[in-house]
Order: sequence, then C-alpha cells, then structure tokens
Amino acid sequence: MKRQIFTEDHEAFRQTVRTFLAKEVEPHYEQWEKDGIVSREAWLAAGRQGLLGLDVPEEYGGGGTADFRYAAVLAEEFSRAGVAGLALGLHNDIIGPYLTSLATDEQKRRWLPGFCSGEIVTAIAMTEPGAGSDLQGIRTTAEDKGDHWVLNGSKTFISNGILADLVIVVARTKPEGGAKGLSLLVVERDTPGFERGRNLDKIGQKSQDTAELFFNDVRVPKENLLGELHGAFLHLMTNLAQERLAIAVGAIAGAEEILEQTTRYVKEREAFGRPLARLQHVRFEIAELATECAVTRAFLDRCIEDHSAGQLDAAHASMAKWWATELQKRVTDRCLQLHGGYGYMNEFPVARAYTDGRIQTIYGGTTEIMKEIIGRSILD
Repeated sequence: MKRQIFTEDHEAFRQTVRTFLAKEVEPHYEQWEKDGIVSREAWLAAGRQGLLGLDVPEEYGGGGTADFRYAAVLAEEFSRAGVAGLALGLHNDIIGPYLTSLATDEQKRRWLPGFCSGEIVTAIAMTEPGAGSDLQGIRTTAEDKGDHWVLNGSKTFISNGILADLVIVVARTKPEGGAKGLSLLVVERDTPGFERGRNLDKIGQKSQDTAELFFNDVRVPKENLLGELHGAFLHLMTNLAQERLAIAVGAIAGAEEILEQTTRYVKEREAFGRPLARLQHVRFEIAELATECAVTRAFLDRCIEDHSAGQLDAAHASMAKWWATELQKRVTDRCLQLHGGYGYMNEFPVARAYTDGRIQTIYGGTTEIMKEIIGRSILD
C-alpha cells in the first residue's frame, strides 16, 4: 500500500538522512561497535547536516518545525540502516521537548545552540538500580541549600551516559509526596561530584554508550532547575506519548526492513534442490509477517498524523509502542529462523537486528506497563 502521510519535502529530507548515513555513519559503524561508543564527530556531522533539534526554534539553530513527520523519517531511516548506536532519536524526540517546552529563556540561550550543533550531547537519568518504571521508588535526592541544590544518588541504564554533556536528572526534592515530590535538575559535564561508572556491556546496541551515573554531593545551581519545582511527574507524563511513538516508528521500520532482507534471502537460498521460497511453510511465514507489518504500518501512520496534529493520547501511544515493538521482536525471531545457521552469524544483518531490537519492548515503558495504561484508559 502506498503511504499517504509524507509530502515531497519529507521525502527530500529522507534522501538527506540516507546520504548522511552512507557518508558519516555506515563506514564507521563496525569500529564504533568494537569501541562501545560512537565518535563525537558523528554528532557534530549530524548538527552540520541539520539533523539535530528539528523542532527547536531557528533562533537557536534548530529546524523550527513542529511537524513530527520529519522525526519519523529520521527514526525510520536509522532503524532500516541498523545503526542504533547514534542515538539521535533520544536527543531529538525524548530530551528535546523538555528543553524547548520547560527551559527558561536563559536556559535556552545557554543550551539549545549546542544541542542543535552537536556540541552538547544529552541524556535523561530516570532509572535507578532499585527503581525503573515506578517513579515513586526514586531515591536520588536534591537538598535545597538556598542558592543551589545538593544532589546525591545513582542512576543506571542511562543511554548516552558516557558522551552526555547535559544530563536531565529526576531527583526527589520533597521527601514526602511520592511521585509528586520529584523535580528535574540539569547536571552539566565536569560538575564536581558527578561521576560516570561503567559503559555497560549489553547483548545488543554495542555502540550505544549506556552507563551508570553517580552523584556525590553535586552542587547544582538553582538556575538549572528545569520546569516547575516538584513538577517532574507531570512533565515526564506529558512527553511520554512522543517517546513511545518514536520507539514504535523505529520498531515497525526495523521489522519491515528485516522482512525485506529475508524475503530476498529465501528467494536465493536453496534447500532440497529448490529455493526456500518454493516451500509452502516459508511462503506462509512470509505471508503472515508481511500482513502483520502492513496492518501495523497503517495504524502507526495514523498515530504519526494524529501526533503531528497534537491529537495522540497516551492510550494510543501505548498501543503503538507495545504492539510495534512486540511485532519487531516476533518478525526478527522468525526471520532469523528462516536464515537457518547463517542467521546466527553476526555478519548477517538479521543477527544484529535480533540482539539490537530486543530492548525495544523494555525501554520507554515495558510491554506490561503499556498494557496497564491501555487497560486503565478503558476500564477506569
């Protein structure tokens, strides 16, 4: 089915992204995977190409467009290329909205130009060793000392944790109040007491630096409070729909790409003297996966349109996230099986897709959390 949601301008942007990937990412990606981190030059190159801060006002060096379809194009092309390490989506779609919607004018002048140029790499630190999706369990504290906060605690599984120059930290600023006693504090690189732990050894997305962060009596200036004091819970909930949609967009694109590669493979690979594609079981597998992808694509495109119009709600964003990521997991698993022993070899893209994509049903809210959100929206 021909997609209807993109204009000529979006498709021209798609070509820009593909050129960037071919020139600045794909030739270096194997080395980044070995290093466990991408080059900072790649971030600067993305900034020069206009791929950072798509919705940041032009006065700060951004793209000046609130049209999420451009972000969707970026997510699709990165997913199809299988280059999860360069986390532009995290930077643009998840952290960007906090800075554009919550930052003061002074904060915007201080942070957004570097955000758009690639000189400032960002991260958001929510998850702790003992607190994941449950924000009420956050133990990192920020004590009010008059003209500054004193931040203590630790975070884990923080994407961009090693490279980040700017970390939005979710901290407890009021001992009581549960999730409503939390605030967002921005910690900058080289702040005394701010330390990075291990670059965590993951089963996939090897070049995406994911780290432990430690805060030991870190003095955070009062002017680094982002948004309302004790208002983190509402701020986080407001931006989650876009985060989950962005993950879903990448998931369906990744599923479609690996299915296309597998379709070509079964046409060429022979077993029992004929191509695998001639076997009924293989044809049925491909038919089932193609149908599921097509149906999911139609739903995701509608979600993209709704979000671009400011109409996507939390329940439908959660539907998109859990369904598309679970589909990606299922498609990749079946496609690996159709590759046989070759699918288990890292030289075949399906092997990396299998390990890189497994996190999709976990981060941004697990499948189980998505179902809980959907269920509450229907039954409460």
